[in-house]
Amino acid sequence: MKPPSPPQPTVRAPFVTTRIPLSRRRFLEGTGIALSLPFLESMLTGVGRAAPAAGPLTPDGKPRRMLAVCNNLGLLGDQFFPTGSGHDYVASPYLKLLDQHRKDFSVFSGVSHPNVDGGHPADVCFLTAAPHPGSSSFRNTVSLDQHIAEQIGTLTRFPSLTLGVNTRTKSLSWTGTGVAIPPEDKAAEVFKQLFLQGSPEQVKAQLRQLDNGRSILDTIAGQARELQRGITARDRDRLDQYFTSVRDLEHRLQASRGWETKPKPVIDAPMPVDPTNPAAYMEKVRIMYDLARLAFETDSTRSITLMLDSVSTPALELADATLTDGYHNLSHHGKSEKKRSELKHIDDWHMKLLAKLFTDLKSVREAEDTLFDRTMVLYGSNFGDANAHTCFNLPTLLGGGGFKHGQHHAFSTTNNYPLPNLYVSMLQRMGIESDKFASSTGTMRGLELA
Repeated sequence: MKPPSPPQPTVRAPFVTTRIPLSRRRFLEGTGIALSLPFLESMLTGVGRAAPAAGPLTPDGKPRRMLAVCNNLGLLGDQFFPTGSGHDYVASPYLKLLDQHRKDFSVFSGVSHPNVDGGHPADVCFLTAAPHPGSSSFRNTVSLDQHIAEQIGTLTRFPSLTLGVNTRTKSLSWTGTGVAIPPEDKAAEVFKQLFLQGSPEQVKAQLRQLDNGRSILDTIAGQARELQRGITARDRDRLDQYFTSVRDLEHRLQASRGWETKPKPVIDAPMPVDPTNPAAYMEKVRIMYDLARLAFETDSTRSITLMLDSVSTPALELADATLTDGYHNLSHHGKSEKKRSELKHIDDWHMKLLAKLFTDLKSVREAEDTLFDRTMVLYGSNFGDANAHTCFNLPTLLGGGGFKHGQHHAFSTTNNYPLPNLYVSMLQRMGIESDKFASSTGTMRGLELA
């Protein structure tokens, strides 16, 4: 069942997440309020953020959605990438596990993020493409999902959801000011926020919090003016951008206030039970996929990220294999056939669960389409080869979403094609007018709308 129609907002606004990142210092205080400031040149470094712009609905009037999944230890390339190109490619062992959906996804080789290097640190750049994540001066930029949330986020109860498996710190979602949005790795907690209606007292308490939040800048206005007198011109511009962002946040809070009085969608599904053992990794992935499907089915959000953090995951519990080493050590296999064989069992499970997700999305009807037709599922990694710590020729797959699929888009494996071009195509499919994202040079060549 779909939720009631939302109140009509007048301004687009930033993300909503279930957990709020904390700033390092607080400077402006009012009655019961402490407002964090961005770093400024006067504090040795600085960040700024422009106000988000309004975004249109899709031209065909249909809701479009995105689920972006990053497996931060990658996949065995010789088992993932197909041979040949175009529609007549020969499926690899991994892609054969998706064979029933062959006409409904596109696979890409020879793609990467220009200037994104640094091995493991590159996972936080999967949806930002911010360069040189391993450098000491690195600062991240806005992620694809948050750019979407800024444009159309107030159309749904939750502008975005940031999820993780075996992590509450490693995030794919980053704000325009380069702040990570901590992922939620407890599906049951997200389920409660999505579908469990609070008591009248709880709703009133939440409304009071929203009302209090809307008066932040009015409360500290005098202090803000005083601060602006003693800083550099560039810092003043950054503060103007920052305060604009706060104003936009207040508009989002106003829109959220309307959602608090609307009943949450009623679903016929039990609350998920989160495994407590990190080794139950694949069960956690399955539960998060189910949660994402429910969130999209009820139109509770249109932008979800899922970080599959495998680096600190122990030896996995698999139904059809016994593993002798942790996930991370297996990915750094040193060409050991034993380790590669165990890693292949893990990768096979990733593909099986992805196939199940595609099937589940196809089973849900939305008017004349399926949910899969209206949902872009991006699956990939920051690693082209985890064993060698390389960040080029990234294994990338896009399913659903209303594109003409069924092809292997093969680009040069030595002179990679920009992966952000795919992101521009995805933004346009969401109905967001954009011809640029991060280091893109245009839209994804060869990828057409259905």
